Amino acid sequence: MAIEEQALQGRMAEIRHKLLVLSGKGGVGKSTVAANLASSLARAGKRVGLLDIDVHGPSIPKLMGLEDRGVQIGGEEIIPVKVSDNLSVMSIGFLLSSGKDPVIWRGPRKYHLIRQFLKDVVWGQLDYLVVDSPPGTGDEPLSVAQLVGSPAGAVIVTTPQDVAIADVRRCVSFCNTLSLPIVGILENMSGFVCPKCGERTDLFKRGGGMALALEMDVPFLGQVPIDVEVVMTGDSGRPLPSEGPLSPAAKAFSDVVDSILAHTE
Repeated sequence: MAIEEQALQGRMAEIRHKLLVLSGKGGVGKSTVAANLASSLARAGKRVGLLDIDVHGPSIPKLMGLEDRGVQIGGEEIIPVKVSDNLSVMSIGFLLSSGKDPVIWRGPRKYHLIRQFLKDVVWGQLDYLVVDSPPGTGDEPLSVAQLVGSPAGAVIVTTPQDVAIADVRRCVSFCNTLSLPIVGILENMSGFVCPKCGERTDLFKRGGGMALALEMDVPFLGQVPIDVEVVMTGDSGRPLPSEGPLSPAAKAFSDVVDSILAHTE
């Protein structure tokens, strides 16, 4: 066990910053945020790894256009899937024989998988490891928060309405209990701007994430609106563009990444 612990610590020591993308509730767009965050950091010239530990619902292969890809395993080393020279991805989805296969595991087996991913995946030197965690405060987020070591921080995703804010408030308390620094709260699905007339409609209200950040005394990273382009790019497996005419969501993600870089760098 001592040798395994040294191997884990050695692997994590090669990573400057670990960003755990968390949410207290499902359906807030956490995986989409993680995918676009990792891609945006890579486009900013950072060396980035994207780790999907959502054991029961791995979405990252689909969002990154990697559904037909697999990983190389040699001995105790796992080679992640390379998207570009400075962006690599690992997900349990790469290990399933079919996208229809459910993962029916109890807690100890999930803990072992997360530990194996952190210890055995050969990321190399990274500036950022972005970890897409499942919603809630259960086995997977707890395991990765305890295993990654420091420096690490949480990016907490919420939507504006009260039912989501109540769950995310518990997620903030979860981070505080574990002494996991909070990089900030991101308010996703914050209004819809009609692409034809430009009128804004707050489908899920607006401002709940900012109010929670003020209440809990943590940074607020910004608001990302509902955007048709987010759906299109997610379904086609390509992140939001960072050049040319930017959609409202792409502009918002750019501002969020700037805030994260300022906080961590």
